[in-house]
Amino acid sequence: MGRLAVITCGPAHAPIDSVRRITNFATGEIGTILSQELAARGFEVVCFRGEGSTASAPEGVEVRGFSTNESLAHGIRELHRAPDVIFQAAALCDFEVADISGVEIKNKLTSRSDQLVLTLRPAPKILPTLRGLFPTAKIVGWKYELDGSQTDALACAYRQLAECRTDACVVNGSAYGEGFGIVLAGTGGIVHSSDKKSLARTLADRFAE
Repeated sequence: MGRLAVITCGPAHAPIDSVRRITNFATGEIGTILSQELAARGFEVVCFRGEGSTASAPEGVEVRGFSTNESLAHGIRELHRAPDVIFQAAALCDFEVADISGVEIKNKLTSRSDQLVLTLRPAPKILPTLRGLFPTAKIVGWKYELDGSQTDALACAYRQLAECRTDACVVNGSAYGEGFGIVLAGTGGIVHSSDKKSLARTLADRFAE
């Protein structure tokens, strides 16, 4: 039985009503690139891919769709065996709808209402649960930061490492700057990758060999 790599990618959504949703922009491309890099190195790969992904799905690996944070969490819990490495790159929802005021809610909110007020609450997070589920796996999380400086973005990555007990955090976005930073746990430091393909190779070199 070969080594198992689990990759999550693409966007999740949180329902507002039966036809509307809150979601994130994510193409799922990094999941495709990383899945194919790991498959080429002999891994059995399970790629959980958000249903709103627009990039091409990876070939030669098992692709499982998900919609919400909860459906992804369920899929991970139902894996047939514990993974050796997990790359949590999906753009999950930080918030979900707690309440809607200004209209009587049925299956679909009426567009005739003058004003609606959505009250949001924090959505359940998946990354902090993974170490308890898979104590021996290598786990890599992601942080996409737009506000602040590169120092601020790296601080967010280090905080994720401490809170989630992961092995690395990939940080990107305008706060970080061009490319990707791989922030390693402990005294591992930071490794920079200029693009998605080099990022996939570097992650595979460090966590899948």
